[in-house]
Amino acid sequence: MILDVVRTGWMNLRRDRAAMMLTFIVPIVFFSIFYGVFGAQRSGTPRVTVAIVDEDGSENSKRLVAALSAETGLTIVDRPKGSATPFDAATAEEYVRSGDSPIALIIPRGFGAAPIEFGSGGKAPALQLLSDPADPVAPQVVNGLLQKTVMTALPEAMAQSGADAVDRWSGGLTQQQRATIDRNLASFRTLASGGAAKKRAASLVRIETRDVVGKEKRNLVVSLYAAGIAVMFLLFTASGAGGALLDEIDSGTLERILTTRLSLTGLLLGKLAYLWSLGVTQLIVMFLWGALMFHLELFQHLGGFAIMTATTALATAAFGLLLASIARSRAQLAALSNLIVLSISALGGSMWPRFLMPPAMQKAGLALFNSWALEGFTNVFWREEPLSSLVLPVAVLLAWSIAFFLTARRLTQRWDVA
Repeated sequence: MILDVVRTGWMNLRRDRAAMMLTFIVPIVFFSIFYGVFGAQRSGTPRVTVAIVDEDGSENSKRLVAALSAETGLTIVDRPKGSATPFDAATAEEYVRSGDSPIALIIPRGFGAAPIEFGSGGKAPALQLLSDPADPVAPQVVNGLLQKTVMTALPEAMAQSGADAVDRWSGGLTQQQRATIDRNLASFRTLASGGAAKKRAASLVRIETRDVVGKEKRNLVVSLYAAGIAVMFLLFTASGAGGALLDEIDSGTLERILTTRLSLTGLLLGKLAYLWSLGVTQLIVMFLWGALMFHLELFQHLGGFAIMTATTALATAAFGLLLASIARSRAQLAALSNLIVLSISALGGSMWPRFLMPPAMQKAGLALFNSWALEGFTNVFWREEPLSSLVLPVAVLLAWSIAFFLTARRLTQRWDVA
């Protein structure tokens, strides 16, 4: 009898495709996504893109740039995408501010003459790091690699700085002592060029870090993650509400509606308008809650919020209709929406920041419409960019909305009443 109960349970599960999908397919998909995001980092931290400005142009600064370019943890860029003009301090800061890179390094004039400083009161200028605090990992990685790289790429500069410090602290070396040190430094340079004198020291390189985004934010976390949570739950709401079409089919209501003057296209447009209004209301409520309870700067960015809310709600509404047109029952819709919404939310950046993903997954995420919604909201609330920065996200969301609706209309032809 016990075996009969077990066999009956498996037979019921096999007949219930939705339950089968939730039991086996969804965990496998999420396991694969999590491995793709975090498994690729098993050998170390993800590569950090660094915009670099060499204002010094000395032999030492060029050697530093070459050494940083050889670091496996860094991707060095020296000019904006598609430009032949190298970065300067202003364009590098704008590059970080726009989200193209989490950090920029400026090598100041005079660095090559004194790259390392022993003690205080020296003449070594500080390297400048311009960072986007949305990525807290990048400054730590770059700071540590800078300290190491200066020591390993410029060991003779370290020795020279040490000799200068001894000269200064001792009250002055004799001419013979100074000549001896200079001879030894020449020998050391020869050894260093062969790679025989590479050792690591700490905090001998002056590095100053400055945040160029979010400096005045009262609550950094809510500025970064409000949109991610909002868009993910908007997708669930739209897909669930779109299932009302399936309920109307089961109850026979749809057939009676289509015998009136209302066409199926008109009905779908009405459903789209309802889902859009529902999504807009949901976003307004969620962002108002964030503003009142968690200091989200909503009222300072009402224009950008209105634009992104309208287009994001339209895209998610059309997406909900598409899912409903694909499914044959409420159970299928529940399984399908859970699988797709959770997957694209993970890949699009709702569950964790996209900078944690490998570069290939970051690029793949741009094929998802929700990642563009998050990009637009981030431009508004985090980067505080002008409304012109929303042109591309809005265009992509509108294109996806049209594609979703037209596909849904084609799939629902089976419901047309002759």
